[in-house]
Amino acid sequence: MSERTAPTAPLRARAEIDLAALRANVRALRAHAPGAAVMAVVKSEAYGHGAVPCARAAVAAGASWLGTATPEEALALRAAGLPGRIMCWLWTPGGPWREAIEADLDVSVSGPWALAEVVGAAREADRPARVQLKADTGLGRGGCQPGDDWAELVREALRAEAEGLLRVTGLWSHFACADEPGHPSIAGQLGVFREMVGYAEAQGVRPEVRHIANSPATLTLPESHFDLVRTGIATYGISPSPELGTPAGFGLRPVMTLSGSLALVKRVPGGHGVSYGHRYVTPGATTLGLVPLGYADGIPRHASSAGPVLVEGKWRTIAGRVAMDQFVVDLGGDEPAAGAEAVLFGPGDRGEPTAEDWAQAAGTIAYEIVTRIGTRVPRVYVNEERDG
Repeated sequence: MSERTAPTAPLRARAEIDLAALRANVRALRAHAPGAAVMAVVKSEAYGHGAVPCARAAVAAGASWLGTATPEEALALRAAGLPGRIMCWLWTPGGPWREAIEADLDVSVSGPWALAEVVGAAREADRPARVQLKADTGLGRGGCQPGDDWAELVREALRAEAEGLLRVTGLWSHFACADEPGHPSIAGQLGVFREMVGYAEAQGVRPEVRHIANSPATLTLPESHFDLVRTGIATYGISPSPELGTPAGFGLRPVMTLSGSLALVKRVPGGHGVSYGHRYVTPGATTLGLVPLGYADGIPRHASSAGPVLVEGKWRTIAGRVAMDQFVVDLGGDEPAAGAEAVLFGPGDRGEPTAEDWAQAAGTIAYEIVTRIGTRVPRVYVNEERDG
């Protein structure tokens, strides 16, 4: 992930990351779940925002856990000097179990093969692993099935714990539809989770944390908070779902502002084709602005002829197809200077579009809009100093 702490010259493009907003979001999320610890999820480079700076800001604001998908992501946080509890959950056979144990990571186990590998790594490292058992309560993705499979996993984990090879630090699961208010699976998964946790504890498991709540559940389902909530997209000030509410309604503020500098402004006649395939033809004499960002930077091609951009206080729309490195906006006769700022999305304070506006334009979710912004776009961190 390309990083800068302050701009030194006008940039082709920049993703400004407001760390004060991130810290405020973490504090707001802690207030939504006052009885639970907060895990700030910083997987996929903190949803495109930059894992290490965002992890540091989240910890400074009171997140007592960090979460990643892959062990490599978690190990990178340790290598950068991040202290405290870090959990990772997306393992494949032959993964870096021993390195994770030696780095004091909490690792997730969903079935026998993973338990066997972590136990073997603990023997090699000559120290116990910190293991969290994942239950599939209905998402149908990772996690151990209820019934006999869960009973076997719990039994074998307790056996390894008795041998001093691991410590079961957590029991956890993940919602399928927490972003859909009233969906019947929510209550169903909570019931299954309570049953599976109850069974494990009856067998002798003494977890430090039990957790199932993701961002939408943190914001709307207090009965799901248990000991720990895992906040992903909400940490970055984006609502998990428009149906749940706006960021401002939850006390959150978007952290990323994506902008570019116009590379060219020119006058063209009516009937002029624009970009590949001429899917846009100017309806009359106008001016065109060239924005030097494209799908190689993470701008969705699906937003062709639809993506909104703020230039000189006015919303413009992408004219024609998004190309690999650039796209065009019709400026309607206005003539901003080359180098003028084109804001693709941000918090919306200046009337600019938001990531949710782009999600609607591209037929996707705001998670994808921010996460896909590529490494060619420098992250410029502002408000790095911790506020009170």
